[in-house]
Amino acid sequence: MNRSDTRYDPDATGPVPSRAEMERLPFRLGVGAVLFNPDGLVFAAQRADMISDAWQMPQGGIDAGEDPQTAVFRELEEEIGTAKARILAETPDWLTYDLPPELVPKLWQGRYRGQKQKWYALEFLGADSEIDIFKDPNPEFRAWKWARLSELADFIVPFKRGMYERLRAEFGHLAR
Repeated sequence: MNRSDTRYDPDATGPVPSRAEMERLPFRLGVGAVLFNPDGLVFAAQRADMISDAWQMPQGGIDAGEDPQTAVFRELEEEIGTAKARILAETPDWLTYDLPPELVPKLWQGRYRGQKQKWYALEFLGADSEIDIFKDPNPEFRAWKWARLSELADFIVPFKRGMYERLRAEFGHLAR
């Protein structure tokens, strides 16, 4: 995948789509990782490409011909520098979110209305010292922390809040 087309580009220009135009755009297929440490806390990282205080869990697109489970481990390796984890659970459904219309021209070259994602709860099997968000020459994140799953919806960008609340309901039994 060309990672440059997955970044937020604040300088990208293009028309802001109408509601009808948004509904005609497809969702980008992706995966997400709710990565639990031994204390039952979840990995969260602050995006490097946004001006706002945007935090999220690791997530990303599914490459052509790639299955979702392979994609989630690839995304962990790319975004946090390690894929030392094992799957504990997955969402039974694909979860979706729509971008705010003004962001559509700035993300994914305006091709998608948002994302349709399969989410996985994973147990982190490595040590904190193995997490390296700067491993990629163009890191996606500028900071990271372990947080309570119950708090994540409070510091996620507003348009993803509903999805994170759903993740809390799906995987809350794994948190401590």
